[in-house]
Amino acid sequence: MTSSSPGADGGERRSSAAVGRARWRRTAPRPAAGREQLATAGKAAPWSVPSPASAARRPRVAVRQRRVLALFATGAVVAGLVGAAPGGAASREAGGQPAKTPVATGYGGAVSSVDADASAAGIEVLKRGGTAADAAVATAAALGVTEPYSAGVGGGGYFVYYDAATRKVSTIDGREKAPLSAGKDLFTEDGKAIPFDQAVTSGLSVGTPGTPATWEKALRDHGTKSLAQVLRPATKLARQGFTVDRTFRQQTAENEERFRDFPATARLFLPGGELPKVGSTLKNPDLARTYDLLARKGTKAVYRGELGRDIVRTVRKPPVAPDSGRRVRPGDLTDKDLAAYTTRSQQPTRTGYRGLDVYGMAPSSSGGTSVAEALNILERSDLGKLSEKEYLHRYLEASRIAFADRGRWVGDPTQEDVPTKGLTSQRFADARECLIDDKKALTSPVPPGDPRNPAACERGDADQAAPTTYEGENTTHLTVADKWGNVAAYTLTIEQTGGSGITVPGRGFLLNNELTDFSFTPVSPGVHDPNLPGPGKRPRSSMSPTIVLKHGKPVLALGSPGGATIITTVLQTLTNHLDRGMPLVDAIAAPRASQRNAAQTEAEPGLLNSPVRKRLEKLGHAFKETKEIGAATGVQRLPDGRWRAAAETERRGGGSAMVVRPARTPHER
Repeated sequence: MTSSSPGADGGERRSSAAVGRARWRRTAPRPAAGREQLATAGKAAPWSVPSPASAARRPRVAVRQRRVLALFATGAVVAGLVGAAPGGAASREAGGQPAKTPVATGYGGAVSSVDADASAAGIEVLKRGGTAADAAVATAAALGVTEPYSAGVGGGGYFVYYDAATRKVSTIDGREKAPLSAGKDLFTEDGKAIPFDQAVTSGLSVGTPGTPATWEKALRDHGTKSLAQVLRPATKLARQGFTVDRTFRQQTAENEERFRDFPATARLFLPGGELPKVGSTLKNPDLARTYDLLARKGTKAVYRGELGRDIVRTVRKPPVAPDSGRRVRPGDLTDKDLAAYTTRSQQPTRTGYRGLDVYGMAPSSSGGTSVAEALNILERSDLGKLSEKEYLHRYLEASRIAFADRGRWVGDPTQEDVPTKGLTSQRFADARECLIDDKKALTSPVPPGDPRNPAACERGDADQAAPTTYEGENTTHLTVADKWGNVAAYTLTIEQTGGSGITVPGRGFLLNNELTDFSFTPVSPGVHDPNLPGPGKRPRSSMSPTIVLKHGKPVLALGSPGGATIITTVLQTLTNHLDRGMPLVDAIAAPRASQRNAAQTEAEPGLLNSPVRKRLEKLGHAFKETKEIGAATGVQRLPDGRWRAAAETERRGGGSAMVVRPARTPHER
């Protein structure tokens, strides 16, 4: 990766869009000269109006087819946000970089991701007649360039898709898999667990990548474009480079010590031996060549070809600098593991909530089951009428309970008996809801219940109570909709920020450390742990790509990175929007708290510095501060048929929401 500086160190990747304040209206916003005027709304929920008529049928396919100012006050957000500029998705800042804004409204489809270059790649494909699946793969490939510490060819993820023609939701499990030689002792030596940081930066942590296979499957089932066609924007981006922002530099700095231990990684991300400067341009010609290879030969280059052989060689003999003092354990990934890899198609999780259908990712991810269980627990409460303290208390308790059950029951369903139907049933949620006391917080760890045959008030066995294990937090999520009404929610990852830290020499991408999502040893001695390693087994995930329908038509779709906090981010955003009446962009921007069956709840400063904190502490809640939780993106269908894309206003430097054709202002009409 090469670097060139425009002469200024300290700018953002793209200068932020101009900011302003306005008030939201529950009705469609009134545009004003290139500005979306948005503010907190009244009581009516955005999904309470009838869904629009179906859009025109999609074309035939092989098989169906960004800083804005925000005011945090007692947990509420009043944000004035600039929408898509008159130039729309093609609007550019000085230097040719796409403009970055957290909300955009218009027609022809929408893309929301953490990065403007990536969102622009998806919009380009939509403009050329691609479906939501085509654009999702294009956006993901571009994120492999601009967000290489979060995702890429060397990782995996989960893809949830709504097909407008059939009104059905389907999923692709593209999670990485353990080598066929892996046993329960994969991360133990002499009967003891390997130190976590040593396991992360090693070949042991690398699972068989699932991202290329996910792209192939998504395009085959739902696309109209070839892999070569959707990779073109990302290939060009890798070759020409992107502008470094503060987030990218900070993430590089956090990994600098271990990156220097791997020459290929250092060459890519420490150009000239130094941290990349904010405002400089980073190019990745190796990744451009990798994308060219995938375009020519397809994913067989990974699973049965030269790219796969390079991956195996790197895992089995990690290329460590000769002067490094770091012990880097080799892994046991083989060509056979790559050849045996397949994605898994399965039914999504589904639960009814307030007259809506909420679809998510089934195990091996715990996202769908946990979000569904928590929503089912909250179904008995009128969250829109509760005070902020009462609402947050119930949200935190529902999360605590869902995480208790997640830890005991969720693993790879091909090797574990996972009671998915029980976990997502209203019967089980009602049995667990009785644990919530509006006057007192539960004490963690809460024991898991038994979803297979729950008691009237399922309190669980105290001997099985266990804390939630750690998951790396640097993942990415993108959400896409097209002009035909198809919607994709896609969460992809290489696990920790920077994954294993090991770059495949000459190939331009980092390898994942996804296998550290396994339990190293049983979480509760004497109790079966469904997330221990196994041959060809997928580690449990918290990724929660979610699509919400009403009467078979899309209302919204969303997801987030953040390790185990993904589940709570999606849950809090959904309830903020659906129950508390916040516009989607405000629901995303609101201060977050994440309770994962732990003694303390992680919370952002916006919540901890508000009066509601003391009110919750009086109930027994204990908090610890974290700078930020997640980085959500979403799209929603408006009653008049327009799409609204929404992303973060500040987290990770803000997100990028774009539409194909922005809604015209009055003078343009």
